[in-house]
Amino acid sequence: MIHETAIISDSAKLGENVSVGPYSVIGDNVEIGDNTVIHSHVVVKGPSKIGKNNEFFQFSSIGEDCQDKKYDGEPTRLEMGDNNIVRENVTIHRGTIQDESLTKIGSNNLFMAYTHVAHDCVIGDNVIFANNASVAGHVHVGDWAILGGMVGVHQFVHIGAHAFIGLNSIVVKDVPPYLLASGNGAEPKGLNSEGLKRRGFSSEQVSAIKKAYRIMYRKGLTVNEALEELDTSEPCVNDFASFIKNSSRGIIR
Repeated sequence: MIHETAIISDSAKLGENVSVGPYSVIGDNVEIGDNTVIHSHVVVKGPSKIGKNNEFFQFSSIGEDCQDKKYDGEPTRLEMGDNNIVRENVTIHRGTIQDESLTKIGSNNLFMAYTHVAHDCVIGDNVIFANNASVAGHVHVGDWAILGGMVGVHQFVHIGAHAFIGLNSIVVKDVPPYLLASGNGAEPKGLNSEGLKRRGFSSEQVSAIKKAYRIMYRKGLTVNEALEELDTSEPCVNDFASFIKNSSRGIIR
C-alpha cells in the first residue's frame, strides 16, 4: 500500500491499511489514521494528526507552515477528524502561537479543488468548500455550512452552522446560523430553508427560525432590540441568538 517512491519520515505513524501513492511525502510527527488514502504527489507535514478514512488527492499540501509573517517556526499543530475528502491542490496550514497553536478540522467535510484553510481556523463537521473557496486565519466555520466557489472569508470571521455563502462572495463580518448570504461584502439574502429541510429540521423548527430572521432582519430594529424580541425557548432560535450575542466582528446586515 506504500509506493516505493513515497518518502515517509521515521517519526510518522501510519495506521492500518493506509495507502500512500507515488512521490508523496509524509513528514516528521505526522499521525495518519486507519484506511486513509493518500494519492500521488501529496505532502503532509507535522505536527499533524489525521483521523481515519480520509482521502487526499494529488498536489494537496496538508499541515504546512502558515503564511502569517509573524510565524517564526514555533511548534504548532493541525488536527483533522475522519472521512474527509481533500481534492486537488488544497492547502491547509497549521496554527500559530498568536491563537491556540492549532488548526482544527472536523469530520465528513469536502474540500474541493484549490480551496485554502489558513492558520488557526476551526472547521466543523459536514462542511463543503466549493472550488477556490478560501478562509483567512482564525476563521471558524460551523457544522453543515457551505462555501460556494470563489468565496473569500476575512480573518477572524465566524460562519454559523447550516449557513450557505453564495458564489464569488466576500465575507467580512460574521454570518449567523441558517442564513443565505452573498455579495461583496456578503449580505443576508434569506434563510437556507432547503438545506434545513434536507437535514431533517421540522416544519415547526423552520417556522421558528423564519420568525427569528424576520425580527432580526426585516423589522428595522437594532441588533440589541431584535435580540430582546427573540423567543429563545426554541433551541434553534437560541443557537441563532447566542451566535449573534457572541459575535466580536458584528454580523452581516
